Amino acid sequence: MYDPWPVGQRRGTLTLPYGLLKPTALGKIPGRFQLHQEALPHLPVPPLQQTLDRYLLALQPIISEEELNHTQELVAEFCKPGGVGERLQKGLERRAKKTENWLSDWWLKTAYLEYRLPVVVHSSPGVVLPKQDFLDRQGQLRFAAKLIEGILDFKTMIDNETLPVEYLGGKPLCMNQYYQILSSCRIPGPKRDSIVNYAKGKKQSRHITVVHNFQFFELDVYNSDGSPLTTDQLFIQLEKIWNTSLQTNKEPIGILTTNHRNSWAKAYNNLLKDKTNKESVRAIEKSICTVCLDAPMPRVSDDIYKSRVAAQMLHGGGSRWNSGNRWFDKTLQFIIAEDGSCGLVYEHAPSEGPPIVALLDHIVEYTKKPELVRSPMSPLPMPKKLRFNITPEIKTDIEKAKQNLNIMVEDLDVKVMVFHQFGKAFPKSENISPDAFIQLALQLAYYRMYGHACATYESASLRMFRLGRTDTIRSTSVQSLKFVQSMDSPDKSDQEKADLLRRAAQAHREYTDMAIRGNAIDRHLLGLKLQAIEDLVSMPELFMDTAYAVAMHFNLSTSQVPAKTDCVMCFGPVVPDGYGICYNPMDEHINFAISAFNSCADTNAAQMAHYLEKALLDMRILLQSTPKSKL
Repeated sequence: MYDPWPVGQRRGTLTLPYGLLKPTALGKIPGRFQLHQEALPHLPVPPLQQTLDRYLLALQPIISEEELNHTQELVAEFCKPGGVGERLQKGLERRAKKTENWLSDWWLKTAYLEYRLPVVVHSSPGVVLPKQDFLDRQGQLRFAAKLIEGILDFKTMIDNETLPVEYLGGKPLCMNQYYQILSSCRIPGPKRDSIVNYAKGKKQSRHITVVHNFQFFELDVYNSDGSPLTTDQLFIQLEKIWNTSLQTNKEPIGILTTNHRNSWAKAYNNLLKDKTNKESVRAIEKSICTVCLDAPMPRVSDDIYKSRVAAQMLHGGGSRWNSGNRWFDKTLQFIIAEDGSCGLVYEHAPSEGPPIVALLDHIVEYTKKPELVRSPMSPLPMPKKLRFNITPEIKTDIEKAKQNLNIMVEDLDVKVMVFHQFGKAFPKSENISPDAFIQLALQLAYYRMYGHACATYESASLRMFRLGRTDTIRSTSVQSLKFVQSMDSPDKSDQEKADLLRRAAQAHREYTDMAIRGNAIDRHLLGLKLQAIEDLVSMPELFMDTAYAVAMHFNLSTSQVPAKTDCVMCFGPVVPDGYGICYNPMDEHINFAISAFNSCADTNAAQMAHYLEKALLDMRILLQSTPKSKL
């Protein structure tokens, strides 16, 4: 499950444009973060009856009347006075009183750490950045050096606790995720993974990991006086790394991190039996982040170039290409290829998209700045190559991981579409939320392709609350179904269709507001289910019902990722017969990334892109041809 960028998060009014931020001038403000966090409200447990009523409403457009009647009976049984629902609700309310956030630990475990499929494709989102204009190794390394300097500049704000607080609707947001994304790493476990974070404490990380030709290096990025290395110094160090890793015949040890989590946990324990290997793995885990210097991919035509880069960011292209040039358990991996393509991939457990995108926006702005500081040209130590002793058993693990990864790579169908006809300025001019407009276009595209609606997931931010992560905006509503059914109906006038569009957009807006205020249904239902497991009571029938399975089978898994940078985030589908759709609405265009699996005959990313484009255009024509009615 992912929530790359939950809806309803905007950088606050107190946020200056990045170029104007002078965090170092403020000096360290110790305890500011703690005080801010403590002032945030706790995530509420919504009223039980409210959630159950809204659950039945959410089921209406996606199940038959017969199924709905059956579920209504189960709901009535569940919420009888003194019944199981009331008991579980009381358990949740008790949990909420004694924890900082009743949901966050449960969510981290169920959505991420206990999820056993590979993080590659199934969990970790990628980001495609605009193509850089360098064409050779010098340009690649110079850009990488500048990018690293930008990361360290952002890290200073995190370390000094001078990051500008983000606001949403005038309310401050939880900033905790920013403190989880650097110097952290996921560790595989046989049943559940864990996360280590070296950002706090006395011995903070001073190095990053650099990977080139499948070979890992520990690069210290601070001078002995504690000042970060400059671009010139970093460039020299990256050249040293490049020149000492020219061999291309090395075992791609990083490919082990692409495997199923249980297999990787076994291989990990096996790998760490050797002292040298253990030291090397610990160096990667403790590093601030990873920078991957990729080999160029074969040239492709401009129209499929971005889609190809999206695949590179998600999985590296397979064992023959750059998939071994990664450590996928690392929270942040920046990827820079010789041909100018660049971006990142991030491990999802510690954070949603907003901190990642804020960091990216900062770095992209930073890389455009001219060089100001002349570097002290004192000689720097050689970056340390991380050695691995490959036993026959480890070699077998690597071969198995390669085979599994290559199947995944072949199976992923990803398409980046830049929709040029209009951007968020158009829906705004019609007084419609751009996000609601795009979500309705997705509903229309899906309905035209399949003739019915499906359960749709859109992530909503819960960062108004302490340690808040996400809840679900269910974009398929009674109103959205009425609209999509009317759109191609000869019996409805354009005015009626436009009114239905506006009503559906309004319903989406209302669900979004409800979700960001902690009143959506999905996490509450999950909480009730987990409470039943914790209390060792038999699983209530409500959660064994087919309707619940249908409601949780998200054929459309979607996320809005607004960024200042003209980039797009991408992620895989969450079900075998579904789509993963991410979008960044810019003023005059919209970037979309659409994924599906080739192994499913019924889904096709290019076809979805085609229907989506048509839906967006048809909706614009409809609104332009009808006067705005007073709904």
